[in-house]
Amino acid sequence: MSIQQLQPANQQDMRIYLPYFQGNKRNMLPLAISLYKKGVLEGKRKIEGGDSIPFITTWNVSTLPADLIRCRMQFDGNADLSYEMLIQSSEFIDFLIDVILNFQRTRITDFSKAFYRKLLRIDD
Repeated sequence: MSIQQLQPANQQDMRIYLPYFQGNKRNMLPLAISLYKKGVLEGKRKIEGGDSIPFITTWNVSTLPADLIRCRMQFDGNADLSYEMLIQSSEFIDFLIDVILNFQRTRITDFSKAFYRKLLRIDD
């Protein structure tokens, strides 16, 4: 499924997440929750000076913003290039909002640098 094909989530699904987001991010919340409920995202990580690397990201879906979810990412279909993290669902939805905003600008489905820093535990 493409980000372009997402249908906004209903008000009931969004209501519990509204306090966590402001401004433009709140405007993107209906699409981000819709994407979140899918539990999977495929995209490509752009590599400077090289070819993009395809990835698939999967996660379990929770209904509460403070619940921890397990997010798994695998690059290039290679089990050796698999990463996993526990993250609050509201924080993960924030990263999905960034994915949607990035897609609207570039037509590329990819996560932000901040997401990768968290996934790879660079700031820990």
